[in-house]
Amino acid sequence: MKTPIELISQRITDAIQKVTGQNIPAIVTAATDPRFGDYQSNSALSLAKQLKTNPRQLAEKIIANLQIEDVCQTPEIAGAGFINLRLKPEFIKNYLTEIKNDTENFGIEKSETSKTVVVDFSGPNIAKQMHVGHLRSTIIGDCICRMLSQAGWNVIPQNHIGDWGTQFGMLIAYFKLEWPYVDEDYSQVEINDLEQFYKSAKQRFDNDENFVAVAHQQVRRLHQSDPITMEQWKNIVDESRKHYQPIYETLGINLTVKDERGESFYRDKLADVVNDLKKVELAVESEGAICVFPEGFKTKEGNPMPFIIQKTDGAFLYATTDLAALRFRINELKANEIIYVTDARQKQHFEMLFKVAEMAGWVKDTKLVHVTFGSVLGEDGKPLKTRSGENIKLKELLDEAVKRAKQVVEQKNPELADSEKDSIARAVGIGAVKYADYSNNRTSDYIFSFDKMLAMDGNTAPYMQYAYARVKSIGRKGQEKGIDTAKELKGLKEIFINEPAEFELAKQLIRYSEAFSTAIADFKPNFLTAYLYDLAGKFSAFYNACPVLDAEPKTRASRLLLCNLTAQIIRHGLENLLGIKIIDRM
Repeated sequence: MKTPIELISQRITDAIQKVTGQNIPAIVTAATDPRFGDYQSNSALSLAKQLKTNPRQLAEKIIANLQIEDVCQTPEIAGAGFINLRLKPEFIKNYLTEIKNDTENFGIEKSETSKTVVVDFSGPNIAKQMHVGHLRSTIIGDCICRMLSQAGWNVIPQNHIGDWGTQFGMLIAYFKLEWPYVDEDYSQVEINDLEQFYKSAKQRFDNDENFVAVAHQQVRRLHQSDPITMEQWKNIVDESRKHYQPIYETLGINLTVKDERGESFYRDKLADVVNDLKKVELAVESEGAICVFPEGFKTKEGNPMPFIIQKTDGAFLYATTDLAALRFRINELKANEIIYVTDARQKQHFEMLFKVAEMAGWVKDTKLVHVTFGSVLGEDGKPLKTRSGENIKLKELLDEAVKRAKQVVEQKNPELADSEKDSIARAVGIGAVKYADYSNNRTSDYIFSFDKMLAMDGNTAPYMQYAYARVKSIGRKGQEKGIDTAKELKGLKEIFINEPAEFELAKQLIRYSEAFSTAIADFKPNFLTAYLYDLAGKFSAFYNACPVLDAEPKTRASRLLLCNLTAQIIRHGLENLLGIKIIDRM
């Protein structure tokens, strides 16, 4: 099902071809001022420069050859050659009917070919608690997976956890010191304070040479797959999972153990990566290390920049693991596209990674994408930290959000049962944190403020959750008045829309697929949140101007449809695409 803007764009493109003989895609955008229509095209202005002709005259020729009477009213020319277009009421009604019957997609078109896309996101480190720095990768990555699934792609999430390397020798050595009485069944040992366990091990490693020697010995045993050492390693990984998996569940993130392919998974593939790059003469020795020098990268001094894949002591690096993972995803997972979701500071690493894979001939037809995001800042404009300067634990941040949301619920609805208060507080608190992130351009830094994100007005999760609850309350009010709203909706044969507020809401409803297309094109959820916020505003204006339950029956059924579609689309956007729970009442 084509979006309105796609239909208009195609028709103008066809008209341009008739006029110029060239297949030049039309430039069409939503009108910024409703006085001039619903959509606008400045194609005539840009083409006139190329064709060296008058833009207004070119616009007149395009309109003369434009077959769009089934979609729009007669186009108008403004200024130097802008083409303004206004949707026909009948088109709006017909489109509403189509999305009414498409409650899984609401006009969002599925991909014609089902491609496989791998999305690499979250990536917690073992034996450390997740902190606020993991928030954006985790929720943006999940949203990307949800959007791609909605578009009909075969999505394979990958949680590239940091579960291998020298630090595990340190952890296992400390593990043995803490629990020397355990023989072989390490699964019974619980590391309740994972963060303190890591800190204590690191402190010992930094200050005790004998301990360092023992730690290196454990690293060797780990690489030799010593059964007891592997059992100790496995227990540390399992214990870590007990800390981060509940956070995924709290956030509503669709990541499970089956989606994990950590650094340990690729450990047997790293030597092959180095050897294969040597065979094609890309990997060379440089100052004792094995490096690839990808084209186009220079140091500050102007020298070729190395992409180090093996250190002088023979150890492999993150770069080696990332190359192994990339090759596995192409060859074994058959990825048509691989998306990496990380903060912007890793931009150069992934540019070099992609270039090395391309030079090695591994990429083939697979598209490689690096989706970056900015930092989460405190209200002082600096990276969000505790007062002592440490990263804020993600669990503590989410617990605080729920706690504050509970206080709001207590104030507004003290009569609710405790269980319902807890449920609402959880949905509002977690939703507020996620929505505040999504509503900002992902490439920008944003300031974390509980007060702003929990506000009941403005573009916030609580406002959107309340907007949904407000629409749903119409059905309950109908029951109180003896009106069977479900029956009236089912019996609706023809849509009647006459009032300006009705048309404004209807036009917003049929633009949901446009908002989705814009959001998925550049993986920016803020286009979805902006759309939903505008939808809530259009509904509020409609509800204030147009009585629903008190309208005469023919009009009432059509207005109930507008209400029902508003609720369904808000729910679909929040729950299905953003992973934010809705609430039937607040």
